[in-house]
Amino acid sequence: MATELVGLIGFAVLLLLIALRVPVAIAMIGVAVVGYGYIVSQDASLSRMGVDAFRGASVYSLSVIPFFILMGMLLSHAGLGGDVYRSLDRFLWRLRGGLAIATIGSSTMFASVSGSSVAAASTMSRVAVPQMQRYRYDDGLSAASAAAGGTLGALIPPSALLVLYGVLTAEPIGQVLVAGFVPGIMTAALLMLTAYLLVRRRPSLAPQAEQRPDLSIPKAFQLMWAVPVIFAVSMGGLYAGVFTPTESGAAGAFLALLYGVVTRRLDLRKFGAAVSDTIQVSAQIFLLMIAGQMFGFFLTITRIPMSLGQTIDNLGITPWLVIGLIFVIYFALGALMDEIAILVIMTPIMYPIVTGLGYDGVWFGVLTIMMLLTGLLTPPVGLITFMVSKLTGVPLGKVFRGVAPFWATLCVAILLVITFPWLATWLPGAMR
Repeated sequence: MATELVGLIGFAVLLLLIALRVPVAIAMIGVAVVGYGYIVSQDASLSRMGVDAFRGASVYSLSVIPFFILMGMLLSHAGLGGDVYRSLDRFLWRLRGGLAIATIGSSTMFASVSGSSVAAASTMSRVAVPQMQRYRYDDGLSAASAAAGGTLGALIPPSALLVLYGVLTAEPIGQVLVAGFVPGIMTAALLMLTAYLLVRRRPSLAPQAEQRPDLSIPKAFQLMWAVPVIFAVSMGGLYAGVFTPTESGAAGAFLALLYGVVTRRLDLRKFGAAVSDTIQVSAQIFLLMIAGQMFGFFLTITRIPMSLGQTIDNLGITPWLVIGLIFVIYFALGALMDEIAILVIMTPIMYPIVTGLGYDGVWFGVLTIMMLLTGLLTPPVGLITFMVSKLTGVPLGKVFRGVAPFWATLCVAILLVITFPWLATWLPGAMR
């Protein structure tokens, strides 16, 4: 049997196992071990499994992921997300729909010091949605604002997904992280504009606020000082070349811990919960990383990436159309799979094709993460929408309907980055 056919059968079996709710990492490892054993030998396959597991987990670049996750968990348990939301609410309360805009803005600021979509969305769901419901905001808009804003945690640095992409492709992690900043801020601005336009079109979604929040402007600035400080030290140090990516993550985690201690919001119980959450999330990412490397090696020996590249060259498809097809594939998978799973499965296939067409690997990393953002909101999986619905009690169907305009906005942001690649390459270019 031709190796390419073995690869295609393996990929089909992988999708079948995922559909049967087998854990993605286990399914990938199983297919890789059996497929490699069929092509080479079972002894070589089992030996390879041990080697790949050790090599995948011992990559030094991966050490930055637990630091970034710990930073986000510490700040989340210390209540920083709620402080940022209250502060922005103080400045935007006069604006119709200001609470929805403040929710997205707060998610953006919290994402800049957490690196996690789940942390950002869960924090805003607990803090912002009850407040919007109190002021008679539409439930769909309230939940959708928290869900859409939460997706930015995967794009704005520090982002664990961007780090994972850098490890999978061997692209410079510092440049990949910095590349997400401009597209992330642009996407946040577009999402806030979407919320404003929705309320302008349908005023019933958000009644005009009649009472000013009981918070002075100096106090509002005081509540959110930690965000620019931690971001400036962590990511600013990385951009300036003072820190390596791992040192940047360690500095951010230390400052997050210091913030919790100084403000007396992080007791031993909360600290233990933050560490426990960090271990669980990091373990999941590391296992998927190991599985992705094993599956990627299996695909390499089946020559599927090379065959796809040659097929595209022979067909004479324009590079722009290739990127469009990749977007369609990622969109379809996003409706069925977790974003980390899509990243580790598809990157070994798509990265050689895209770079072979002459595109910048760092730019494609940002574009990949932006494509995955749509999957966080897309039914039937839509991880963020499910989580927001569960935390807020808003019916899932109403949440999905509410996020539809924001999903369209994410697609617009993706098209802008495709059309203007410098949005993602400008800052990394200044680091080179």
